[in-house]
Amino acid sequence: MTTPGKQAGLLLDEPLIFERSRAGRSGVAVPAAAADAVEFLPAELLRPPIEGFPEVSEPEVLRHFLRLSQWNYGTATTFYPLGSCTMKYNPVVNELVARLPGFADLHPLVPDDAAQGALALMWELEGMLADVSGMTAVSLQPAAGAQGELAGMKMIRAYHADRGRPRKKVLIPASAHGTNPASAALCGYSAVQVQGNRIGLIEADAVRRAMDDDVAALMITNPNTLGLFEREIVQVAAAVHDRGGLVYLDGANLNALLGVARPAHMGADVLQFNLHKTFSTPHGGGGPGAGPIGAADTLEPYLPTPRLVRRGDRFAWSDDFPRSIGRVRSFHGNFGMLIRAYAYILAMGGDGLAAATRMAVLAANYIRKRLGGAYHLTYPDTCMHECVFSDRGLEPHGVKTLDIAKRLLDYGFYAPTIYFPLVVSGAIMIEPTETESKETLDEFVDAMLTIAREARETPLVLQEAPTRTPVSRLDEARAARHPVLRWKA
Repeated sequence: MTTPGKQAGLLLDEPLIFERSRAGRSGVAVPAAAADAVEFLPAELLRPPIEGFPEVSEPEVLRHFLRLSQWNYGTATTFYPLGSCTMKYNPVVNELVARLPGFADLHPLVPDDAAQGALALMWELEGMLADVSGMTAVSLQPAAGAQGELAGMKMIRAYHADRGRPRKKVLIPASAHGTNPASAALCGYSAVQVQGNRIGLIEADAVRRAMDDDVAALMITNPNTLGLFEREIVQVAAAVHDRGGLVYLDGANLNALLGVARPAHMGADVLQFNLHKTFSTPHGGGGPGAGPIGAADTLEPYLPTPRLVRRGDRFAWSDDFPRSIGRVRSFHGNFGMLIRAYAYILAMGGDGLAAATRMAVLAANYIRKRLGGAYHLTYPDTCMHECVFSDRGLEPHGVKTLDIAKRLLDYGFYAPTIYFPLVVSGAIMIEPTETESKETLDEFVDAMLTIAREARETPLVLQEAPTRTPVSRLDEARAARHPVLRWKA
């Protein structure tokens, strides 16, 4: 099944399961008793035969899906330097803990009295997140970082509505995550862009000029998406507060602050925790995730309900929070993710979390320094947990950022985030995280240096990449605009 001249070794050219189908071939013989059971089921519960359903043997099914699983890149198989979306290793022990029957088999509608262990875990996790962020209180309910953002903006809207002055605008830096203006717009606000200075940072004076009595909040990421710490964050927050606005701090990059600095001390009124980014829960494929939100005193009354309350040594859910924005997620959020984050924090401890932060920053700056001579750095200052290069200087050779990313696949690395942040033309954003060894970082850097040399000497190699993957370069625009989601003969 290996295609000569295209692939080598055990890299297999796998067809679709439908293409393997042969009429009459079966993997499992269904017992007669089970087949007869359809006679006792209501007709409306039975589906009609599926036309074109693949007919394959059991070994073919096993091998097919096992091979597909081996095509899947992830932190368990390779270095995954996806900037702005921390992809740290997920400890296996966390998976084991989340699968303990007392957690995994717990029904979400079980009475509080029968779920005290789970409620105690959630109570303690709320406290841990409040401690690392400096926030007054935390809700674990949002199912993802983006939903946490939306919930936070709803809280800000409710705060201003309570004061009889709803306001109309939200300030957002040009380097912000795309979810920021989306969350603001969903809450009825107009997004007003604030430009950074020549070194990629937001200045307090720029925020003061943009502030007026119609600005509800500033949404700011710190460290920002350029991987830079916002040096004037305290003054920026003061400029917003002085005019009655609030500060939403996008906690997506909390992995660069954990155990070292608290967003509440920077003036944040609300933030979301992306558990997959900072606390090693799985990420990818759209979830399930978890995006708890933390609130300072100003916004604590507006946190989603139900909220956990403690009465003596017992825990219970309560809806007795009249100014809450209400429920934002069914049941109690994605509980399995909360268990994993809880286990990670306990295993690391306070000193461990701070050490991880420092290692993440060190790793990013190691890559920044080693690659700085080969790739252009728009903002060359010391970075935090991620560094952003560009394809500037490679234009005369006809090489673009996309070519570099595709060529990395040939060297066995997942591609970094590309073309983001938008304020850097041809951006290549690399986030190594604290979990990679120096040897892995060196292998990655060596591959990037080789690609930089290829770009100048043999650019066609990059333009035709990847050549050592199951499929070659795809037409991504066509795939996005005309997806083929169902196989037809």
